[in-house]
Amino acid sequence: MKTIVLASQKGGAGKTTLAAHLAVMAERAGDGPCVLIDTDPQASLAAWWNEREAQTPAFAPTSLKDLVGKLEALAKAKFKYAVIDTPPAITDAIQTVVALADFVLIPTRPSPHDLRAVGSTVSLASGSGRPFAFALTQAKANSRLTVQAMAALSEHGVVAPAVIHDRVDFASSMIDGRSVMEIDPRGRSASEIAELWEFVKARMNGNKKAR
Repeated sequence: MKTIVLASQKGGAGKTTLAAHLAVMAERAGDGPCVLIDTDPQASLAAWWNEREAQTPAFAPTSLKDLVGKLEALAKAKFKYAVIDTPPAITDAIQTVVALADFVLIPTRPSPHDLRAVGSTVSLASGSGRPFAFALTQAKANSRLTVQAMAALSEHGVVAPAVIHDRVDFASSMIDGRSVMEIDPRGRSASEIAELWEFVKARMNGNKKAR
């Protein structure tokens, strides 16, 4: 089983939204079964899943102290991917989660404040020896700042080619347990998530050219 950890020191970067959507996309792409884990005390991912009518992806409640054992049990249960959401901070607890990751995805908004905050998250992933990449989120269409942000992030690591734009359907989907793929399967938001999932999957499977 591969473990994907969403981590970012900055709150509001879209960790929970990406975690939910990547897990749903993995299932829709035939790459499941996939399971979600929420380590954020705010439990936003758990709340989304509890509103969800679909049976997939699965959700596995656990505590940080039981996380290692839980992941081992999920692997034995033949889950292929575990997607873990984390709180917006850099703490010893998050270091423990990141150390268990096969891949760390760092959502980052194209804003000066967010760009200044990525350093500690990068240090955390690098210090744990975990491969990581940035995913640009809540981007504005045709914005020079988006291009500048991708250039700035590329100096610190790999940047996902899929840019997640700021659209209402992402926020709407998180209210009632759905995803943008279920709201509008042929929409631009769904295409961006599909592209991001293919990138993450390729990076975890050793394709270093997926950038």
